[in-house]
Amino acid sequence: MSFRAASDLCQNLCDNLAKVVLGKDELVDLLVVALLAGEHVLLEDVPGVGKTLTAKALARSLDAKFTRLQFTPDLLPSDITGSMIYRTDTSQFEFAPGPIFANIVLADEINRAPPRTQSALLEAMSEGQVTVDGVTHELPKPFMVVATQNPFEYEGTYALPESQLDRFLLRTSIGYPSRNVERDILTTHKSGEPVDDLQSIVGAAEVSAAQENVGEVRMDESLVDYLLDIVEATRHHDAFQVGVSTRGLLSFHRGCQAMAIRRGRDYVTPDDIKQMAVPSLAHRVLAEGIFQGGNRAVVEQQLADLIEPIPVPV
Repeated sequence: MSFRAASDLCQNLCDNLAKVVLGKDELVDLLVVALLAGEHVLLEDVPGVGKTLTAKALARSLDAKFTRLQFTPDLLPSDITGSMIYRTDTSQFEFAPGPIFANIVLADEINRAPPRTQSALLEAMSEGQVTVDGVTHELPKPFMVVATQNPFEYEGTYALPESQLDRFLLRTSIGYPSRNVERDILTTHKSGEPVDDLQSIVGAAEVSAAQENVGEVRMDESLVDYLLDIVEATRHHDAFQVGVSTRGLLSFHRGCQAMAIRRGRDYVTPDDIKQMAVPSLAHRVLAEGIFQGGNRAVVEQQLADLIEPIPVPV
């Protein structure tokens, strides 16, 4: 697939999502960029603002398999990955794939499951495979996890460990809609849920073909240095106990390349890096005096303040 075709695919997806996710163009852009990059998204916001709706809209826009995992305290790792079952007709054990074997997986309220269950996603998100009883099983392509969590409700929840957060390309929020958009929502919901009428416009094979273009997007050496300056600054600044990892750097780099395609280019600009920096990096740092899962807005502002004085290549 050509760069132009990949960019058109992104535009078509954004237009389709905008029919349901009203007034949230930046969120839609980031979601499509993560899909193009072959990475995962964490939607963190209060209940009822459309986190699940957004994930369902993306899944319906693709002619691909979609599963929803409702994370609960009693959810087991095998409930996600699958398990070996005994077949009486063959007198043999056979692998029964779990709901993780899909193209788009909605991990709803991911922080309600204990760490052991959360960790069942680690291999899948990192390597696109799961291992059960010593046997590795490949996941379908494309593969994307869209996880949601409520940042304010702590009773009965388990904070995501740093290793888990590091597997998400983006952590972002949806926020309350404007008054005019909320008025439109009241109108569109009179006859049911609009997402149920959303048509699929892109096939899974087309998405996989578009993803192959991301690694070919050019980034000038001066921009590579700019990327490295940002990441290194998080490791040495007094505001952060822990900076961005090398895995985070690679993910950030790929996200910038995907954003360039979304904007119709085969090369990265400083604006691509600036737009991706906070959503890509804020969940990968640990701020001084703020516990993991604490005030997201404070950490994001600290990171933005850190990036602002770093010289931008001309």
